[in-house]
Amino acid sequence: MVRIGISPICWQNDDLPDITAGFTMKQALKEARQIGYTGVERGQRMPQDTAGLKAYLDAYQIALCGGWCSGNLLVNDVEAEKAAMTQQVEQFLALGAPCIVYAECSNTVQGEIGTPVNNRPKMSADEIKAYAARLTEIAEWTTAQGMPLAYHHHMGSIIEAEADVDALMEGSGDAVRLCFDTGHLLFGGGDVMATMKRWAHRIHHVHFKDIRPEIVKDIRENDRSFLDAVIAGSFTVPGDGCIDFQAVADQLAAMDYVGWIVVEAEQDPAKAPPYEYSKMGYEHILKVCASAGLKIAD
Repeated sequence: MVRIGISPICWQNDDLPDITAGFTMKQALKEARQIGYTGVERGQRMPQDTAGLKAYLDAYQIALCGGWCSGNLLVNDVEAEKAAMTQQVEQFLALGAPCIVYAECSNTVQGEIGTPVNNRPKMSADEIKAYAARLTEIAEWTTAQGMPLAYHHHMGSIIEAEADVDALMEGSGDAVRLCFDTGHLLFGGGDVMATMKRWAHRIHHVHFKDIRPEIVKDIRENDRSFLDAVIAGSFTVPGDGCIDFQAVADQLAAMDYVGWIVVEAEQDPAKAPPYEYSKMGYEHILKVCASAGLKIAD
């Protein structure tokens, strides 16, 4: 049984607020629910307090299906990182979220429009494994409280390429789960299906993000930034790019996946109207899940 959620980022982009200035978060939740999505990941422009966020989500009859956590474990010690995460862990527990979506952000270039994504920070496999050992302590702490931690490999960060994902998974304990993002994996030069199959037993959360390969190629070849990639349209909804989401859905069925499929497809709404594209993505997910034999929870 799977559930289908969406990130509100195509209506309300936290990193590029100017391009989504004509849209509100309330519109995002209203339209997502109208389309059929039953969950949303937390956005920065939602209420930050737990009671306020619960009331906000309840008004649209939509669940909290996770949310981003900007990790700083490369600069924080483990106890400082726990302290920084405590409010989010408690909030997500109170609201029944399936996981915290964690990514190391202390040295990422993903939010720097003037820095080429090719210039991301890199670590050796041994350095990633040492980082992963510390991350395991954080994940064991959140898991002990009932809140899984799912690591999001992300463009512009230390965990971007397939080899980075492998090193992180190899160096960490089973408490470190994986937020598997199809679009980031392919943009990072990885093999989507091979990586998915290799770490199927660690995947806890899935982002369905498609890419337009000709735009990705241009971003890489001309040393443009991650935010340039978003504006140019590197990302799109499932079914509108080059990724075979039928194969992805078939693999989810093969591994008896139970959890959320989340559309995360930030792009310029002037070029890709959020309602239209979010509906396109939702309908494509329904199609591939039906073909794969994946039942969708209401």
